[in-house]
Amino acid sequence: MMDVVIRNGRVVTPGGVFEGDVGIVEERIAALGEGLRGNAEIDATGCYVLPGAIDPHVHLQMWAGDYRSSDDFASGTIAAACGGTTTVIDFVEPADAEPLLSALAARRAEADGRVAIDYGLHMTIDAWHAARPEELASLPEVVAVGVPSFKIYQAYGRLRLDDVLLHRALRAVALVGALPIVHSENGPLCEELRAEALAHGHIDPCYHALTRPARQEAEAVNRVIDIAALAESPLYIVHVSCADAVARVESARKRGEPVYGETCPQYLTLTADALDGPHGERFICAPPLRSHADQGALWAALAGGALDVLATDHCPFTADEKAGHLDFTTIPGGLPSVEARLSLAYTLGVRAGKLSLERRVEVCCTAPARIFGLARKGHIAPGFDADLVVFDPEAEVLLSADVLHEQVDWTPYEGTSLSGWPRHVFSRGRPIVRDGDYVGQPGWGRFVFRERR
Repeated sequence: MMDVVIRNGRVVTPGGVFEGDVGIVEERIAALGEGLRGNAEIDATGCYVLPGAIDPHVHLQMWAGDYRSSDDFASGTIAAACGGTTTVIDFVEPADAEPLLSALAARRAEADGRVAIDYGLHMTIDAWHAARPEELASLPEVVAVGVPSFKIYQAYGRLRLDDVLLHRALRAVALVGALPIVHSENGPLCEELRAEALAHGHIDPCYHALTRPARQEAEAVNRVIDIAALAESPLYIVHVSCADAVARVESARKRGEPVYGETCPQYLTLTADALDGPHGERFICAPPLRSHADQGALWAALAGGALDVLATDHCPFTADEKAGHLDFTTIPGGLPSVEARLSLAYTLGVRAGKLSLERRVEVCCTAPARIFGLARKGHIAPGFDADLVVFDPEAEVLLSADVLHEQVDWTPYEGTSLSGWPRHVFSRGRPIVRDGDYVGQPGWGRFVFRERR
């Protein structure tokens, strides 16, 4: 007798789809089969049963200049849960001269007791820390407390590492068996192009995309791939936005290099034309939105395996925070996507014939768990955490800020009609969404110790 049985659903794994029951005992999946019985039973007839989705790229209550992203750890993880995501990975950004472990403890203090789902953290290595051997020598201590991934930037002022610091940081990360995750844009070139645009009076949001062209993103991707090869380091490229960058990642993979790639819903569904719209300032993010041709290349790469993960880079700011700026360079960058990701991938991916059911589970659930060391998540099998989603493929949702739980008063997907939405969501065996309504409790989520193998 199980504690809970999800009955009569179509269970989706990367390896296939089958009809059956999923039995839960306490926090773990205990059995798969037919005719299972439990103290509580959920009828999933007509629905898919998925592993809880994992979003390895979110920015909750993150400072960006004078602005802080509008979703905090409570609201952002509630929104994630309502969209079928049961684990997120956020970031630690230490200040200059701040020890990495102190920054980690401070970030955990912000999240612990507030998160509605499980979470992990990536540690950021900025230029100050990368330039000091004694700071890089502390990386084993960070890995030892369950943080085996490190964010590195090729852009953004004090965060940006030049090529020498990139090599030092990548080598240090590789030596401790960890994974560097890299924001790849040519920062100095972007700044030069932005200054030229302003000097010519070009201040509108459309110039955000024009001053961060696709080729400079691809150049930065190619450069960090080469430096990582020299450092004998694996590599994970975040938010790949264009066909040129995909080609660089794919070329490295064909050479047998351990390079992973991620893209996001905004690059699969929106284009740079949005920057010319009546609220173009809302659509500023980095890298910027690209072209329809880039969209097609990203879908093909996600389906074919050249890209591994569909994450969100969830970083919301309110309409007022986005509006009223003198020029495009001071608008806080970032878009909200954490709640709609899984359903966008179903409607615009699976239903449109761009992704298989199995591949959607791979890129949203299983691959992020495998790549980032979430050993008991991302898969439906005995012994794994009972993070599960009963997904109703016939549920109709018209996206708007009013129907989403994200703490922001607009959505970039306003008016998008989705066919398919989570009906029930379980986190470690506990129901946190029932019939589409959040029934969980902030503070239920816990920090997940991760270990790469």
